[in-house]
Amino acid sequence: MNVFVVAGEKSGDLLGAKLMQALRRLAPDVALAGVGGEAMAREGLRSLFPIEDIAVMGVTSILTHLPRILARIDFLAREIVKRRPDVLVIIDSPDFTHRVARRVRKAAPDIPIVDYVSPTVWAWRPGRAKAMRAYVDRVLALFPFEPAAHERLGGPPCVFVGHPLVEHLDELRPDAEEARARESEPSVFLLMPGSRRSEIARLMPPFGQVLHRVAQRGRRMDVILPAVAHLEADIREELRSWPYKPEVVVGDAAKLAAFRRARVALVASGTATLELALAGVPMAVAYKVSRPEALLKFLVDVPSIVLANLVIGRNVVPEFLQADCNPDALTRALAPLFAGGCERDAQLSAFAGLPALLTPAGEETPSAAAARNVLEAAQRGRTT
Repeated sequence: MNVFVVAGEKSGDLLGAKLMQALRRLAPDVALAGVGGEAMAREGLRSLFPIEDIAVMGVTSILTHLPRILARIDFLAREIVKRRPDVLVIIDSPDFTHRVARRVRKAAPDIPIVDYVSPTVWAWRPGRAKAMRAYVDRVLALFPFEPAAHERLGGPPCVFVGHPLVEHLDELRPDAEEARARESEPSVFLLMPGSRRSEIARLMPPFGQVLHRVAQRGRRMDVILPAVAHLEADIREELRSWPYKPEVVVGDAAKLAAFRRARVALVASGTATLELALAGVPMAVAYKVSRPEALLKFLVDVPSIVLANLVIGRNVVPEFLQADCNPDALTRALAPLFAGGCERDAQLSAFAGLPALLTPAGEETPSAAAARNVLEAAQRGRTT
């Protein structure tokens, strides 16, 4: 069995590594090839080119690197067609991976294509779902509401396989000592202003003002700011003007250690909100985009931008967007989360049910469910 896997950025690389592990458990003789990063390399993948060649974010960065990205799309599609794998798995990064998939489908329509991680068609540009039917045979969804969304929008067959984060609850949740630290003083306050330069630029100033106000109220706390390595210098530069400076930690291990002790978090919208919810950390969520992007908000059709809220089915985590993302509103939202009471308890109660909502039916882990679906698609391709 030959499986070709394409991941376009770090989050997809981590999913790809877990998928590779699960595929080998189910099919020990599977042959794996493709494009990935460090996590997939640790599983034995020899990436056809560095994932950094395509893992660019932001309009300016994409335009700057566009010739190289287009060349990689062309090269990769031709390589896949030449190798004729039993199945092609594209993981997230739809602006890159879907372009590869369309070219492969046109040149070799007999190669089954599985899309691991649904694009957010349920929130933005819903027409993408129907368009995907032309080149995707099966979508593996991380969230339980996504199969119904694809069916409603005319998308490809979509299967809920669960979110691999639930496989890491022991790393996210505190032991007895860490749980006591959450309830003692000084309490740990997490600041997470995002993993992109644009997020850092827009959210660091209000986050700094919130921290200053909370500190002025006399709260005893240890403030930790988990940073991704490539933005550490930018973050430290921003911190030079802050009167109250957090401890900056880098790397997944340090971030998870902070999660397990944190009492409260102020966080940018994104996957980190789901990680914190699974870790049992009450939070307020903030986000700002550019003025042109804000004008497009009428095209976004979701009741919340917080992933935990969408999975739970109600808005238990407060969110503050654009003009509402201001120090006064954020400070007011955080106060009861520090103090305890009904608002803090409501979040914790809702978070307790998340693992069950993010786990597929039966005894499979999400990664195993994804691997089984990939092998089923490959086998079906072999027999048609």
